[in-house]
Amino acid sequence: MPSSTLTRTRLATVLVAVAALVPALVAVSPARAADGGRPGISKKHFGTLAGGRKIDVYTLRNAAGMRVRILTYGGILQSIEVPDSKGKLANVTLGFDNLSDYVKKSPYFGCITGRYANRIAKGRFTLDGKTYRLATNDGPNHLHGGAKGFDKRVWKADPFVRGGSVGLALTYTSSNGEEGYPGTLRTRVVYTLTRDNRIRMDYRATTSRPTVVNLTNHAYFNLRGEGNGRILGHELQINASRYTPVDQTLIPTGKIARLGGTPLDFREPTAIGDRVNSGNQQIVRGGGYDHNYVLDGRGLRTAATVVEPDSGRVLKVITDQPGLQFYSGNFLDGTLRGTSGRLYPKRSGFALESQHFPDSPNHANFPSTVLRPGDVYQTTTIYAFSTVS
Repeated sequence: MPSSTLTRTRLATVLVAVAALVPALVAVSPARAADGGRPGISKKHFGTLAGGRKIDVYTLRNAAGMRVRILTYGGILQSIEVPDSKGKLANVTLGFDNLSDYVKKSPYFGCITGRYANRIAKGRFTLDGKTYRLATNDGPNHLHGGAKGFDKRVWKADPFVRGGSVGLALTYTSSNGEEGYPGTLRTRVVYTLTRDNRIRMDYRATTSRPTVVNLTNHAYFNLRGEGNGRILGHELQINASRYTPVDQTLIPTGKIARLGGTPLDFREPTAIGDRVNSGNQQIVRGGGYDHNYVLDGRGLRTAATVVEPDSGRVLKVITDQPGLQFYSGNFLDGTLRGTSGRLYPKRSGFALESQHFPDSPNHANFPSTVLRPGDVYQTTTIYAFSTVS
């Protein structure tokens, strides 16, 4: 594996400025095609659900040639094509080439997760003295919004072009009581592909009754290219000095612990595979990395940087969220066939999910995820792509 010194040298060459402008939305025809050198959007039929609901795929293209495909089913990032250091495009996110596999098999590939991303212990929480019961779809716990979370809903799509950026505004209204959550939640997620190869995701939600909300995107990445082997050689750096340890069912214990001296510490750039098979109790419990990192700093800042040495591709995750879930694809098992037609073995993709902490509704010492009528849930995360030579 490359040394930490060499990795720091690579990372030092990567300067990605944080873009904080929220794009004004200008409606355009969804049929507008992207032709050479011009940003644009096109729309195609992707599939039909069992009930007859049609699902579309929108292709966003910037002037640099980067292409992003987004489904109206689950708001899924179905494909992200970015160049390597030689200018060769490849899709770097895991997914399927058909709707049926997303409906029947997907381990949350590329989707919007909600109402509550990550886990809630035993599928219950108490708010204002009332206990709410949710689906337990991950052993004894609630995961990613339940049996039919936001990843399995159909979103209304409105494409737009603004200057050199193109995007898709997705909206979904979750009814009071859906999956056990209180309040009607009106949600808007705006994907913007910028001229400098960034995918900006702006999340917004309001509620009719007090509720809890925690939204994220669950893209799995392989910067070598989707279906192109394992991600063990990817070099990861996370700007976090603390994390939330978990119990045997991957629920936080409530403690916020220091990372120093543990194999979960990624403050220095480190290959994902270097310590993923450590005998550390936390890693054993997760079957690898599946932990929430308590990010340093506040506001929109770089949470993590990943360098893939062979392709030279770089991914930065920029967010204003307090936490980042690093997942090393531990439950991929070689049975899923992806968009490339190749199987996905264990650790053939990784996820970096910007978020509030898992099980926050049950831990008073964690940042609150409560949303009340009149308040607005609003957060931004950016996937910024670049290369090193």
